[in-house]
Amino acid sequence: MKKTVISLAVATSLTLSFTSVQASTSANASHNQSSEQKVLKKVNAEKIYQDIAYLSKKPRVAGTESEREAATFVQKRLSKLGYESAVEPFTFTGYTPAASFSLSVNGTSYSPTTFTYSTNGNVTAEIVDGGLGTKDNLANKDVTGKIVLVQRGTITFGEKVLNAAEKGAAAVIIFNNTDGELNGTLGGANDNYIPSLAVTKEEGEKILTSIQKGEKPSGTVKIEGAVVSERTSYNVTATKPSTFKKKGTNDIIVVGAHHDSVAGAPGANDDASGTATVLELARVFKTLPTDTELRFVTFGAEEVGLLGSEQYVSELSEDEKNRIVGMFNLDMVGSRDAGDLVMNTADGTPNLVTELAQASSTRLNGSPTPFQAGGRSDHVPFTEEGIPAALFIHSPSEPWYHTPEDTLDKISKEKLQDVAEIVGTAIYDRSRPDQQGSSVKKRATFKAPHLYHEQDVK
Repeated sequence: MKKTVISLAVATSLTLSFTSVQASTSANASHNQSSEQKVLKKVNAEKIYQDIAYLSKKPRVAGTESEREAATFVQKRLSKLGYESAVEPFTFTGYTPAASFSLSVNGTSYSPTTFTYSTNGNVTAEIVDGGLGTKDNLANKDVTGKIVLVQRGTITFGEKVLNAAEKGAAAVIIFNNTDGELNGTLGGANDNYIPSLAVTKEEGEKILTSIQKGEKPSGTVKIEGAVVSERTSYNVTATKPSTFKKKGTNDIIVVGAHHDSVAGAPGANDDASGTATVLELARVFKTLPTDTELRFVTFGAEEVGLLGSEQYVSELSEDEKNRIVGMFNLDMVGSRDAGDLVMNTADGTPNLVTELAQASSTRLNGSPTPFQAGGRSDHVPFTEEGIPAALFIHSPSEPWYHTPEDTLDKISKEKLQDVAEIVGTAIYDRSRPDQQGSSVKKRATFKAPHLYHEQDVK
């Protein structure tokens, strides 16, 4: 799945709005320094690093034994800290990519890519022009038993394939509308899909020119080893109730990260770093008095569509949704070669999480961590339910994002320490049981600067 980190529109050095300065000044004035030190003295980047070392020994693809092992590790660590923790399984439809795939046209081999959820097949047939693959483009064409060549654009890849299949086509070739390889997904499993491959703009235009000349090119589309099946992934949960049964706020703060990785990637940064930081914050807060319920959650199947966080949110009662005042999502928080720390909010607007984190980062580092619009991680399902949520991530991402090079040696302990301190003190500023923290518990007038811009994330 997943993340496209959106570039910052404004540098962090820009002057904050007057109301933001007022809020920051007020927060600084009221902050209990000795209380904050309780968090800072406990955070230990070495412990985070060691947990990353264990988790990143091998890929943790959702629905595999290695993901189950990772979930069990997280649960045992939380249990050892004294939490009542649970591994919560859920099922999803998973896809194993094709073991092999190929395309030849008039005997010449091409170098295609395949789509997630494309089905197996071995088809040799005439290739015909299908335009953009819309229903209108295909309405008056005879594509029965043929391979349909369509261009990227206007509708989704999955719609193009289904439209061709509905007209009786045997296979589909989709070519890019811009330079470079085309990597995509059909969006989900569907029994009506037919074998589908992708080629570059140059390769597609070459085939199209042959069709337009009336040469009736013959192609062979071959896909083997793709598997669609029901699989099991896991969320891991632990809860720290309010220390004060009668004087608690009745509010909830969720701290989360995803423990799965993509195929072939050890996922040291993505997202063993976030998972290990959640474990460290659980350790830090275990013995600290808090008047707010804290929930520590690691999600499964994030890489295949935010499935774990969607499952978690779907099981929340209306009362719980109303009580959750903030969700801190930690995803890719330790790469030495990524950029600076930013926060992504799914709707591009500030909320209590960004307020608290900007206040804590200003106290710790002298400037507020900027935020920007960005989705594609586990904060999104919370936002969709009206829960304040933000993703903590470094931007731009590292060059080996989603590759086998996402390994332990690329992790920065300094960045881990920084993120854990900012998030930990932000959470404690909202959950510590003293009167000086109460001003931060009110959300009335804070207006954070909009340090982001929208960008296409497809």
